[in-house]
Amino acid sequence: MNAHPQAPAWRATVLTLFPEMFPGPLAYSLAGRALEARVWMLETVDIRGFARDKHGSVDDSPFGGGPGMVMRPDVLAAAIDAVHPADETGARILFTPRGRRLDQRRVRELAATPRVTLICGRYEGVDERVIEARGLEEVSLGDFVLSGGEPAAMALIDACVRLLPGVVGEPAALEEESFERGLLENPQYTRPAVWEDRAVPEVLLSGHHGRIRAWRRAAAEQATRERRPGLWARYVKTRYDKNGKKVD
Repeated sequence: MNAHPQAPAWRATVLTLFPEMFPGPLAYSLAGRALEARVWMLETVDIRGFARDKHGSVDDSPFGGGPGMVMRPDVLAAAIDAVHPADETGARILFTPRGRRLDQRRVRELAATPRVTLICGRYEGVDERVIEARGLEEVSLGDFVLSGGEPAAMALIDACVRLLPGVVGEPAALEEESFERGLLENPQYTRPAVWEDRAVPEVLLSGHHGRIRAWRRAAAEQATRERRPGLWARYVKTRYDKNGKKVD
């Protein structure tokens, strides 16, 4: 276990069979600089260290038969209890394809808590009893399957860290990102103004801030409506009245 004597305000504890995978990408860019500055702390725990035999066994064959192996409840529970007892606050998250899909609202909630414990499953999954007994929150990044929860843990940590105070240089930039206002982000452009006969929309060169804001909102709405119908439907429900008139 890699612990800091004086923990920063936000801490991520990762339970994994491959602690050497961390910090990985989290050591670079915004997350890496914030880690060095002790804005947040990363703690890695090797689940195999809680095995109960000399071979370090953490899995076994599934009852009822079938392919693959299942992570043992006694080993995983011992690891969880050692780093995040039931009487401590903070989320205990297990990454699994059947979990609730992670969204920006949940990321904001997790970034506002002092700590999160992230459990990276492997093999065919985790014994259901430890999920129930330890009240694990099942989370998924999307409708696809990874070899393990480690990439998902890195994604969640990165999403949370960039919301911590002082990590992003211009906090206002966070307000314009995808999902923060219930919409995808509008298209972005930079120099040159004409590239391969493609010109930047004239409104962005006008210097008229009101028109630019209106264009960006309309472009964000169009992108959301065309690319994410489900997200658009939720946005319409909260932003429009019964007659379809904007309320903001």
